[in-house]
Amino acid sequence: MPVPTQELKLEIVNAATGKTLGAKAASGADGALVARDFPDGGPSPERWQLTPVQAAQGDRAQDQQAYVIRNVAGGKVLDDPAAADHGVRQVAAVAGKKSQQWHVVPVDGEPGLYLIEGATDGAVLDLDDPAAADDSRVVLRAYDGNTESQRWRFVTAEPERTSDPVLRWAPLSHWNGRRSWRLARSAALRPAPGATPPFSDILLVLKRFGSDQAAGGWKSVGPVGQPGRWSGLGDRILADTTGTGRVDIVGLKPAKGPVAASGHGDGTFDDDERVLHQPGPSASPKDLWTLADTTGGGRPHAVVLAADGVRMFVQDEGGTFASAGNEPVLKAFGHGPQAGEWLADKHPRFLADTTGDGRLDIVGCHEDGVWISRQDEQGKFAPLADAPALRAFGHRAEAGGWLIDKHPRFLADTTGDGRLDIVGIHADGVWVSLQGEDGTFAEPLYVLDDFGVDQGWSSVAEHPRYLVGMAAGGTVDVVGFGPQGVVVARGRGDGTFEPAKLVLNDFGLAQGWIGGKHLRLVADVTGDGNPDIVGFGDEGVWVSRNRGDCRFEQAQLVCRGFGYHEDAGAWRVGHHPRFLTDITGDGRVDIVGFGGPGVYVARNLFRHFRTR
Repeated sequence: MPVPTQELKLEIVNAATGKTLGAKAASGADGALVARDFPDGGPSPERWQLTPVQAAQGDRAQDQQAYVIRNVAGGKVLDDPAAADHGVRQVAAVAGKKSQQWHVVPVDGEPGLYLIEGATDGAVLDLDDPAAADDSRVVLRAYDGNTESQRWRFVTAEPERTSDPVLRWAPLSHWNGRRSWRLARSAALRPAPGATPPFSDILLVLKRFGSDQAAGGWKSVGPVGQPGRWSGLGDRILADTTGTGRVDIVGLKPAKGPVAASGHGDGTFDDDERVLHQPGPSASPKDLWTLADTTGGGRPHAVVLAADGVRMFVQDEGGTFASAGNEPVLKAFGHGPQAGEWLADKHPRFLADTTGDGRLDIVGCHEDGVWISRQDEQGKFAPLADAPALRAFGHRAEAGGWLIDKHPRFLADTTGDGRLDIVGIHADGVWVSLQGEDGTFAEPLYVLDDFGVDQGWSSVAEHPRYLVGMAAGGTVDVVGFGPQGVVVARGRGDGTFEPAKLVLNDFGLAQGWIGGKHLRLVADVTGDGNPDIVGFGDEGVWVSRNRGDCRFEQAQLVCRGFGYHEDAGAWRVGHHPRFLTDITGDGRVDIVGFGGPGVYVARNLFRHFRTR
């Protein structure tokens, strides 16, 4: 587990004995420290906070971050009194006192375990007698790599969750037979006076595109399109199909091809489906599909990764998509042997503007490395070169042995120069290949020893990771949902990242979030420019708001729907897609989900709804 931020409350547990660090006397009094058992039904274990020490200017000895370790109950801090018995004590804090400063050092090859090292002499916390049946006195000793009692584990406290008021949709009948709805406060939660809910209750807005037979019997049967934002047969997505800025519903229908229901801009959609384009020649369930403005001209194009390569469907003035020709625009990146045998479960492909010229290029990670086809000013894609652009980030062992279900790869501008770099998270941590001014990629650099399988991040599904700027206008950061909660490594703007920090004790495996049951996303819910943490949990949708500078509030239940439990709708990952997107044009993301009966919407009401 990464070092937690100073706001999180922790239990500090000895790895050898399972006993928890605490004071021998009352928690708020000066005195010796021990490791003891805390049986169920007895007093709660003591909790601690790690407060970073600000290094003095020019102090080269503080290259490694030091912390003050503070007892939450009484405010006392760990201190090395240099006593003859080497015992560690808790005493009142003294600003700048070196004996009260500690380094937290990860144990190599043992994820989640740390040495707690004194900043004065490098001695580490240990137990005087690890085999003692009762309390074990905590002492300082010289580091010994074979001594398990010198290893410690941080266990975060249970998250302190709250619940926002819930609204219900009350039907209204009109003289002409039409029906509409108004928002009515629910009495279920007894909200605090003056509280305003950020989301409305969910409303079924379209009885199509659902998994029930009456709603079309939709289910995903094609390949998984992630991480390049591609969709397979049976998938349903949200996209602007007309270039007007309105969000439409799009589904990939067997035999019929992509069909859409136009959005009205108010959270509702047309009941009729319209076919966007006919399937291309030799359409296959293995095809991947996406919709994007590839030229920067303001009109979307349908892009298909077919058996024979990349096929393009261009939208004309009348809004109809037509094939760009009988031949693929690029005979590569396809799943057939004539196009390189790119497989969805092995070879991620991206449609992205790699150079900042406004035109989208195609980038793929194949067996032997990274291949790129750039788009020219005439809208043509260049044939692939004779060799990969970079012999790394590929599936074979000689290209790194990257696995799509364990090792996420991204394209992101990590330096602010307008060019996309390649970022990958392998078993040992984060690797970055910077793109130069001539469009070539440098050999990957190992920049961070976290977020990998070796550090406890077992898979992409169980521990989603994203590259996103967590502060408005800032560089991209690594954000992940790890075993103990939300972890962030801030980008430095030069292709490297600061050490990872555990910023929120929620949304992790330890708090009951499971990849096969719960979705976790990063999105700006409040409209302030800072991305928030969003999770579709058991009870519904939880949001932890970003307070700026990568500090987060405890999670709030903002919508009692779209959740795993029966009373929250019984939504299932893989069967019921859910999205955060602005469907009303007010600049704030709404919640859209494809359930059994059809399409459900919960409107974002943050800051512009007032209760009476």
